[in-house]
Parts: sequence; C-alpha cells; structure tokens
Amino acid sequence: MAKTYKIALVPGDGTGPEVLTEGVKVIKAAANQFGFKLDLTNYDLGGERYKRTGEILPDSVLEEFRQFDAIYLGAIGHPDIKPGILEKGILLTMRFALDQYINLRPVKLYPGVETPLKDKGPLDIDFVVVRENSEGLYTGAGGFLKKGTPDEVAIQESINTRKGAERCIRYAFDFCRRRNKEKKLTLCGKTNVLTYAFDMWERTFYDVAKEYSDIKTDYAHVDATCMWMVKNPEWFDVIVTDNMFGDIITDLAAMIQGGMGIAAGGNINPEGVSMFEPMGGSAPKYTGQNIINPMATIMAGQMMLDILGEEQAAMAVEQAAVKVVSTKLKSMAAGQMGYSTSEVGDLVAEFI
Repeated sequence: MAKTYKIALVPGDGTGPEVLTEGVKVIKAAANQFGFKLDLTNYDLGGERYKRTGEILPDSVLEEFRQFDAIYLGAIGHPDIKPGILEKGILLTMRFALDQYINLRPVKLYPGVETPLKDKGPLDIDFVVVRENSEGLYTGAGGFLKKGTPDEVAIQESINTRKGAERCIRYAFDFCRRRNKEKKLTLCGKTNVLTYAFDMWERTFYDVAKEYSDIKTDYAHVDATCMWMVKNPEWFDVIVTDNMFGDIITDLAAMIQGGMGIAAGGNINPEGVSMFEPMGGSAPKYTGQNIINPMATIMAGQMMLDILGEEQAAMAVEQAAVKVVSTKLKSMAAGQMGYSTSEVGDLVAEFI
C-alpha cells in the first residue's frame, strides 16, 4: 500500500501563497511519479489572520502541527504589521515549540544560475551549513532598564547549553558522513572574543569528533568564514555554527549561490516534525502579479521529500529544477525569468 505523508501547508503572506502553490504542484507530481500520497492541510496563519482576529499562532494549531509529518511554508511578513510580530510569533515560536533545533541550509550553485563571485562555478559552490536553531541570542533572554530614557540599558543574553551544542554538532557530523563528499566539518565561531560560549562549543566539537575518525575537522572564526566563502567557497563541505552566526552566514551563502530566488532551508527536528521554507521574504510588492520566482520554495519541497525518506523523488525534483534553471530561465529575478510563476512550476513538474 502506498505510503501517505501528512503535510501542513502555511502559505502565509505576500507572494507566499503563489510560490507555495507551485511547490505543492511539484511535490504532487513527484508523489504521482514515485508512488506515494500526500495528505495536505492548509492553515491561514499570517498577517491577514492577525489583522482579522488578533491571533498569531494559537496553541491549538501548534498541537495539531505535532501530528503532521512535515510543515511546508510560503512566506511570513506583512507590510501593515510591525516587523518582528509575525516572525517571532510564528516562525520562532514554531521552531522552539516543536524543538526544530537544526536549521539546514544547502548552498549549491546550479548550472545556468549566475553568482557574483568572479571565476567561480557549480564545482566551487557546493556546501551545507548546519545552524543551531533553538538557543543563543534568539531565546529572547534579557530586557530593558529605564527604557526610553537617556539612561536606558538593553540586555540581550546568548544562552548556550552543552546539550544544545552537542546535539547540533552530532547532527552535523552524521550529515557530513552521509553527504560523503569531502567529509570535512568546519566549526564556525569566535573563540577569541566569545570566550565562554565558544569555548564550550569548541570543546564539545572536538569531544564529539573523537567518535568520527573518518571526518576531517577544522575551525574558522566567523569573520574568516565570511571572507573564505567569498574568496574560496570550494574549501567548505559542511559548516556547523551557532544560531546568530548561522543566520548571518547563510544570507551571504544565498547570494553566492544565486540569490534568495533559489535558496531553501529546513528547520529540522530529527525526532519530530520539521518545517521547510524558502529563504526569501514575502515580497509584498509583487503580490498577485504571477512574476515571483518559486524555485526556492520548490527546492524547499525537494528538501522536505529528502528528509521524509523519499530520496528518489527528491533527486528527481532537483534534476528537474536544474534542467529548468539551466535551460529555460533567463534570470532568477522576479519579472525577468521569461516565464510566469505558475509556468515555472509547470515546467519543473513536467520534467519530473
């Protein structure tokens, strides 16, 4: 009997519903081709619901999410709502409540996609960032003293635990082994300044490394990592880092792989439900025009299939996407692809 995967769909704001429609179109094509089924449930989380009801992410919905195999997201961010309210209330709440402690970011330049790096091509830009996703500066620990006065004090604390660092590092070692490319894992940190948090990260990293004799290890400060990502991206295979540094370097990584139009990520709970999303925002100025690039959302769906264990289907989606970007699209930019949003989805689905 065909296996069925329960997927929660969160189209969200702006162009999110448009790109998610194309992502769903592609994973449905993969399901038909490879003999599994999708049970899809739509959730209207986002700016319009917040404006209408005052709700952001009800506890009842969080409980429902725990019953799904995965969550597939379009975009969050509404021009009428102060930045941070929806992002923290939906994305961060979901990550923490569902313990999605890994942010997985493949960084791969596909043939036909332009990179701003001179003399670099697909063979040079192919690495993965494993970002700790549940601790650090994003826990919200801290507060204000005398807010709004000349004597104001603002404190934002970075919370790091041995357990949190170790489970992220161990995931990165296992991923590096399964990836089976250079089998090199780089710890990205700042041990010369953040001498408490990254002392613990570094000690944990090398303690865990003793169990992975087949994996080469090295260390780079975060500023050096940014420099080498631009100068010699081919040096990297898998990078593991904390929440804040991971947030920053993956945006740089998105640019060198061709921009937000192609960059996808997964918020992973290896023992629970994970969420997959494009790296770009909701791009409200393009809403309803059918010109936004859906490729990042399609690649997020590809990641989702891979994590769910449908490796053949995931490979087929990736191959179809590569064919589209390398032979069909004129550009990755909105309105310059040579095809509409829905036509790009059609092309990928047809090539599977």
